Amino acid sequence: MSDTSQLTADVAAVDNTRRPAPRIQLTRYRDLSLLPVILLLGVIGFIVSPTFLTSDNLLGVLQQCSELSLLVLGEAMILISGRMDLSLESTIGVAPVVAMWLVMPSSGPATYHGIGLMPGWTSIPLCLLVGVVIGAFNGFLILKLRVNGFIATLGMLTMLRGLQDGISQGKSIVEVPASFSYLGGASWLGAPAAVWICLVLFVLGGLALGYLRHGRALYAIGGNKEAARAAGIRVDLITWIVLAVAGLLAAFAGVLYVGHYGAISSTQGNGWIFQVFAATVIGGVSLNGGKGTLFGALTGVIALQLVVNVTTLGGVPPLWDKFLYGAIIIVALIISRFASGEKQD
Repeated sequence: MSDTSQLTADVAAVDNTRRPAPRIQLTRYRDLSLLPVILLLGVIGFIVSPTFLTSDNLLGVLQQCSELSLLVLGEAMILISGRMDLSLESTIGVAPVVAMWLVMPSSGPATYHGIGLMPGWTSIPLCLLVGVVIGAFNGFLILKLRVNGFIATLGMLTMLRGLQDGISQGKSIVEVPASFSYLGGASWLGAPAAVWICLVLFVLGGLALGYLRHGRALYAIGGNKEAARAAGIRVDLITWIVLAVAGLLAAFAGVLYVGHYGAISSTQGNGWIFQVFAATVIGGVSLNGGKGTLFGALTGVIALQLVVNVTTLGGVPPLWDKFLYGAIIIVALIISRFASGEKQD
């Protein structure tokens, strides 16, 4: 098939995304493929330690999932659109720090002093705004200046980590406004509020990708950008919005993290990108773009956290966690490669 014929076929396929959405097929095997793994991990966890099935342990796993899952939600949408963002792990740390710097008084008994420019109740909106600005700036680098996305977001990761250290003076910030820590520490209906919030956000994200025209366009953009443009999809604008939304989600994850632990750690977010990619990849989201679902990504988060929890209960030192993340990514990529039959360059 000639290049022109192929582009025509791709345009026709992309144009289908502009028609009314079909019903979401929740029973697709790929979406459910990790459920047996999660069940198996549950059995292994019970064998390793009776503590595994206690409500405190399971709720603790869900709480940790909620904080990581927001980064995975953002990264999954970016990967589906054919891009990637490494700076999310820094955004979860720097956004709360900047917010505290703006609202904390410049003097007083607190161990950390800011500039006191804004009242305490604005801390969450300021944190979310910082996340949006970071994501939008990534979009400017990638889409307007045409900088390689991997290199641009890697540079942002490093720069934002340095900004966090500089503003926080290398210290943890423990005196945070009560309004800022509420969501991460509250419980609703017997479960952490963060769990319910993240569940709602995943449902809304799944509905957007399944039913909204712009949401379905992410798959078209990730599959073939030129065909998507030829079909009338505003590729750059939609991609820019996705990067900004991912930054927003990472900043909100920072809010939940601070509420959970009661302080902004000086190392908050360090190494999280390994977990984000591990969970996203094993959840079936393709690094090549255009494939994957948010439900699969969510099961990836749960499976990953269960692996960590089971190994911890089994006495495996946490120092091995990064090894596990890397091994999980490699195994998932190998399985995906042979299962899909995709040819790699």
